[in-house]
Amino acid sequence: MATNPSKLRVTELDFDDIKDNLKTFLKAQSQFRDYDFEGSGMSVLLDILAYNTHYLGFNANMLANEMFLDSSSLRSSAVSHAKMLGYEVSSPRAAAATVTISLITNDSSKTMPAGTAFTTKVDDVDYQFVTTQDVTAVNLGNSVEFSQIPIYEGTFVTTKYLVDSSDVDQRYLLVDSSADTTTLRVRVQNSSSDSTVTTFTKAVDITQLSTTSNVYYLQEVESGKFEVYFGDGVVSRSLSDGNIVILEYVVTNKSAANGANSFTATSAIDGVTNINLTVNVPARGGAEAESIKSIKLNAPLDYAAQSRAVTTDDYKVFVRKLFANTQAVAVFGGEEGSFDEGTGLTSSIPQYGKVFISVKSTTGQNLTRAEKLQLEKDLRPYKVASITPVIIDPITTSLILNVVFQYDTNATTKSEETLEGLVRDAISNFNDTDLRTFSGVFRYSKLTGLIDDADDSILSNITTVTMAQLFTPVTTAPTTYTLDFSNKFFHPHDGHSIIISSTGFSISGENEEYFFDDDGEGNLRIFYLSGGEKLFYNRQAGKIDYENGIITIGAIQISAVSDVDGATSTRIRVTALPDSNDIVPVRNQTLEIDQVNTVINGRIDTAATTGSGFTATTTTSAGVTTTTTTVSTASSTPSSSAY
Repeated sequence: MATNPSKLRVTELDFDDIKDNLKTFLKAQSQFRDYDFEGSGMSVLLDILAYNTHYLGFNANMLANEMFLDSSSLRSSAVSHAKMLGYEVSSPRAAAATVTISLITNDSSKTMPAGTAFTTKVDDVDYQFVTTQDVTAVNLGNSVEFSQIPIYEGTFVTTKYLVDSSDVDQRYLLVDSSADTTTLRVRVQNSSSDSTVTTFTKAVDITQLSTTSNVYYLQEVESGKFEVYFGDGVVSRSLSDGNIVILEYVVTNKSAANGANSFTATSAIDGVTNINLTVNVPARGGAEAESIKSIKLNAPLDYAAQSRAVTTDDYKVFVRKLFANTQAVAVFGGEEGSFDEGTGLTSSIPQYGKVFISVKSTTGQNLTRAEKLQLEKDLRPYKVASITPVIIDPITTSLILNVVFQYDTNATTKSEETLEGLVRDAISNFNDTDLRTFSGVFRYSKLTGLIDDADDSILSNITTVTMAQLFTPVTTAPTTYTLDFSNKFFHPHDGHSIIISSTGFSISGENEEYFFDDDGEGNLRIFYLSGGEKLFYNRQAGKIDYENGIITIGAIQISAVSDVDGATSTRIRVTALPDSNDIVPVRNQTLEIDQVNTVINGRIDTAATTGSGFTATTTTSAGVTTTTTTVSTASSTPSSSAY
């Protein structure tokens, strides 16, 4: 159907399409004839019009995107939408350590002021840690001890604002975008002539506030900075002209000082220079500000929770808010199992009234006991009725791979070592994207497909999978241990062994290096090697539940642990062959590929390299016979000799 060239099509937003539409429009007029010549002045004007239209279209598209949380790409937009849902975005977090400080003095008491500084080194870089509260302690003999004091990496900053209601632009800002709002203390002094100071706390539930409630509110504003604001005299207390707002907080280097475990006081503390310092908990917890991706995920879930932890998703949201170093969270109710400090998690015995929470930290370390207790305490205001939150350690099941891939030398100029490196990179990416979370299932076919796709020359691969878990033995008393892989072990028939193995260990009162294996009948055995011969120390050292993937080690006093992977270790590694190559994590389990022990070998595919073929004889109607030999050089069938 014919179109009217005098009418513009406005559906295109690309620059070239816009310019072509303008040219089509100009064809209907006779005043300007040089619009289609690139070097003409008219063509330049068309460029300007096309660019202007392109910009306007782009801006309109961006404006529409930024109006919604799901499609917004600017941090300010995501933060604004999150605020409308009542979600508070997390600021950067300072690495925190816990220390005990003793001042050698005969004075009856001493006060350590907020902002007292200590120094440390991490990777040969100096960092400063500070206290955030004034602490007073009394003499216990010949020293004053400040016990279990938290110190935070960064600079202790105090900012003061004089309240002036006539200044419509007045704001109470934390002046640095690297401020840790968890260290923030807000106080209000009555005036410059009245030193009375009132401490304000952060508002949590506005339904519990009155006109005199001394609370403040917090929001992220431009450039990643945070703003403190106050009530209007109806919902919480308002400020008066002449009040002085005092903000004290730590400006931090975020995660840079994680791991610091040695500190030195930089100056005297309350006049005392003889200072002893003991590290109770090394520095950890430093983290970046909450990402846009995290805001988009957590803000709607937090809104759905309505400040109450009812569902498992509710607990996941609150854990991420309360513990900044959360990488992944698993939550399950007591109806799915019970937990005991000694025996661990038991799925067969329910424990009603409990909700079990397992947190995988970004540092790769389990939460300390103090962090677990603090998180449980922080969760209590949100829990419903008599439900008790319990923080348990995640269980990491390592997957050890043995990869043999075949490749066609005619299809690549890369060396075998380079191809092995490409395969290792593919495995590493799969580990980062598909595993290392509580819901990350190991899909064997997906991994082998990624290995084949690592390079066009790779024709096939054979990959075997072994599961492994580490446990730390108690060396002071006989102890039982349970290793729950939650995946069925390979056990085609009774008597089929050996599918269990371990690294070495010593037994109290014995001189040999011992190992675990199984007899194929459900019994765990302990053996040692003598002259290359396997001699058994105990043929019934525990039980193997092949169906449920559980290893139970009977009471044994392990006195020492052998090196693991060539390095000193405090843990024993136990490996097991899975019944299926697809491994599924259950409850508080995560899967992770052991890249240290994973073996990757490339082999030349002999069929593809040397070629194989067939001979065909064709006789035409004229009686001419033609013999043709066809050689295949791209066979995808692996050569059995490669294995």
